[in-house]
Amino acid sequence: MKIIKRVIKPLSPCFPNKRNAHMFLVTGKYNFILKYLQAIWILIINVCFVSVLLHCSEENVWKLCSDVSIRIPIELDRCFVVFISNPCRTVPLWKQRAGREDDRLVIWDYHVIFLYSVDCKTCLVYDLDSELPFPTFFHKYVTETFRTDQVLKSDFHRFFRVVPAKQFIQHFASDRRHMKRPDGSWIKPPPPYPAICTSTSTHNLDEYINMDSDSGPGDVFNLTDFVQRFYKIEK
Repeated sequence: MKIIKRVIKPLSPCFPNKRNAHMFLVTGKYNFILKYLQAIWILIINVCFVSVLLHCSEENVWKLCSDVSIRIPIELDRCFVVFISNPCRTVPLWKQRAGREDDRLVIWDYHVIFLYSVDCKTCLVYDLDSELPFPTFFHKYVTETFRTDQVLKSDFHRFFRVVPAKQFIQHFASDRRHMKRPDGSWIKPPPPYPAICTSTSTHNLDEYINMDSDSGPGDVFNLTDFVQRFYKIEK
């Protein structure tokens, strides 16, 4: 995962109605969510020490999924891995630690985040590369990180491949070739553990970054459909 360029002005939020976007924060669900997260926070402490400077978000997320599957497997069905990219490999994300200006805008070739969907109305986002709180409520993360596609050129529209965490840890593989220079040397030191592989593959990262909805694991959404998938506004 690498930075492509940084050249887009701030955009209007993805949620036009701020009252609706923040409605559930004043309900009693907040304490309910915190109880669910107590065990997950223990796991996150381990993952946080995987350096963000490695720019290896897919492996950070894989380790989090793996820890959840071992320590609190009952919650694994509520967890999802989301690859963010597009055919041009140019996806603008705001509030990123790698950003240098006030808006913290970065244009990645791809990015990977972890979702914990407590129920059909409540979801949290875990993004080790974000300067937002860790975790962040889904509506806040989307509003501040993705904003909107409406005023962007099509080359910068974001697409989202959503993969159940259980499926991801069973099938994902990476030999870290994207972390090397053409001469085979490392761009940055690799993680201190073996590359992730399965019995059938040593590298399938491109299948997850590819946003062709007719192939690859999980389901592919545009920004609008992605928001509707994980955020339901009470009427």
